Amino acid sequence: MPSMRLIAAVFLVANAGAVGAAPTGVYVEDISTKAEPCTDFFEFANGAWRERNPIPDSMVRWSRRWASGELAKDQLKVILDDISAKATWPQGSVEQLVGDHYAACMDEGAVNAAGLKPIAPLLEEIQALQDIQGVQRMMVRLFELGLNDPIGLAASPDNHQPSQVIADLYASGALSLPDRDYYLKPDARFAEAREKLQQHVAATFRLAGYTDKDARSAAALVFDQEKALAEASLARVERRDPKAIDHKMTFAELQTLAPRFDWAAFFDAAGVPRADLNVREPKYLQELNRQLAEVPLATWRHYLAWHLLSEASPALSAPFVEENFRFYSAYLGGTKEMKPRWKQCVESTDELLGEALGRKYVEKHFPPQAKARMQEMVKNLLLAMGDTIRELSWMSDATKAKALEKLSTFNPKIGYPDKWKDYSGVRIRRDAYAENVMASLRFAVRDERARIGKPVDKGLWMMTPPTSNAYYNPLLQEIVFPAGILQPPGFRMESTDAVSYGAIGVVIGHEISHGFDDQGAQFDAEGRLKNWWTDDDLKSFQARGQCVVDQFEGYFVEPGLHHRGRLVLGESIGDLAGARIAFRAYLKSREGKGPEPTVDGYTPEQQFFIAWGQFRGDAIRPETQRLMIQNDPHPTGKFRVIGPLSNMPEFARTFSCSADAPMVRPAEKRCEVW
Repeated sequence: MPSMRLIAAVFLVANAGAVGAAPTGVYVEDISTKAEPCTDFFEFANGAWRERNPIPDSMVRWSRRWASGELAKDQLKVILDDISAKATWPQGSVEQLVGDHYAACMDEGAVNAAGLKPIAPLLEEIQALQDIQGVQRMMVRLFELGLNDPIGLAASPDNHQPSQVIADLYASGALSLPDRDYYLKPDARFAEAREKLQQHVAATFRLAGYTDKDARSAAALVFDQEKALAEASLARVERRDPKAIDHKMTFAELQTLAPRFDWAAFFDAAGVPRADLNVREPKYLQELNRQLAEVPLATWRHYLAWHLLSEASPALSAPFVEENFRFYSAYLGGTKEMKPRWKQCVESTDELLGEALGRKYVEKHFPPQAKARMQEMVKNLLLAMGDTIRELSWMSDATKAKALEKLSTFNPKIGYPDKWKDYSGVRIRRDAYAENVMASLRFAVRDERARIGKPVDKGLWMMTPPTSNAYYNPLLQEIVFPAGILQPPGFRMESTDAVSYGAIGVVIGHEISHGFDDQGAQFDAEGRLKNWWTDDDLKSFQARGQCVVDQFEGYFVEPGLHHRGRLVLGESIGDLAGARIAFRAYLKSREGKGPEPTVDGYTPEQQFFIAWGQFRGDAIRPETQRLMIQNDPHPTGKFRVIGPLSNMPEFARTFSCSADAPMVRPAEKRCEVW
């Protein structure tokens, strides 16, 4: 594992900002001299870094980008250590909230001494349930804690009137395994996971006081109930189609769909108006309706107790934390050891009080000049996407006009919200970690449900400022880049333009492209789920998407296990289009400035492509790759590097690759979408 001091040193050097310093190129020391760029660009761009830096035992993947994400947690630790050292902050202030939450989490002795006590009253209520009406009332109680088992209720813009927020009912945390296929398919890896899950459920029940016999019996009953719910659930690839999860109906129609559930009591308790709503999976609700009639009361008690225990385990005493880790992180993900307590507490504070903590983070680690440079890059990427649309040979003028209209509505958000979330009503104590978690969850649930029935608030963020990620929201036409991703290796103020556009520029292009991938392309300029394509153009677009599907079906993470092209189609279109328009935007950014210099022997064009390979070049544990193949719409890092670049003639020209090189797809198989 690399020294965090070494990582910190790299970060500080990269952001030193010395006046008059020469532009910074790629991380030349990360490049593997054993690999050829035209043969395996993933190995060429970052193989030396991965060879020097094996995946730390507490991580499932590792790269410069993931190291940067962990460094952000070091930075948050410094902030939280400083704030939590003082216990007299004004009640409800940002400092009191994040400081006391972190301090309570760090008091591991108190957390262990509390054991199961924080949730014992709820468990006792579950065990005392006498009828199915009581089961439904308990579901409502658990909904208040964000435990969406077996259904979830979210606030979402209306697919058909996106300026308004409606209730969105969905199949939520009902399944303990990552995907329905784990319950239904005969493959050995799924069968093993089913057995391991039941062992884990039984072990957790034993920690909660069940006898061994009762624990094993209860685990089997819970599994059978979840399997029936899995059978009624859409497959993950099916859920990627927005139309497949679009079922707007009246409240009366919802009651007719699943009459055994007391929807009136549920909506009233949640403070949600009995108005039109969306039901993502009607068949799932029909199965829930059947279970309310046919599943024995004792099984419902076990099911609700298990999901409460599972959700609460990370905030309980060490035996629960360790058992949860053994199954979800070690067995399913391949992690070798738990993260240190301080890092778990940083992550908890960011997850539950993220905008409060984020205010402190951006004050120290996101200067105004970084935001200004990002705004300029986003502008150039949007212009490049517009030029690309205008020049498409396969799209008619009528559809181009609609696409350009949509592009003009994009709303970039960079760094952090303009208006911070107010957490002052959340009661956080220094001596009650699990209770703090529940208080924060109750606040989040109330905050979300209060939006239902009201106009959309376009100032809301779905990620916290320290998050090293980005997203596109098709209903709001927004592309969002938190401050956490605007750090090395993605973003450095001193980088050449080539490196900046090759790293964070491709990320920007990727998010823009999501507005025109197989999902985003179904939403119009106003964010409505509505077709805006001519029939011929839509057929051409789908055929081009099929090319990407076929390409990724041929990428294997191990013998017999390859990417599911339909699952990763949207992200792969995003990577391919992102790289193409970022390269175009880079060239546009140099107009009138002249070419950039060669740095460390690499031309500007080479720097562009190497920067993408170094940003996206993750080493990933085999167990995690198997999980990703099954349920992650993102391809693994290796194929996110070589997949899009092998379709780009610009890449082949830059590295003088022969037509038959492994990194060059034949012209008849080359994928071009945007």
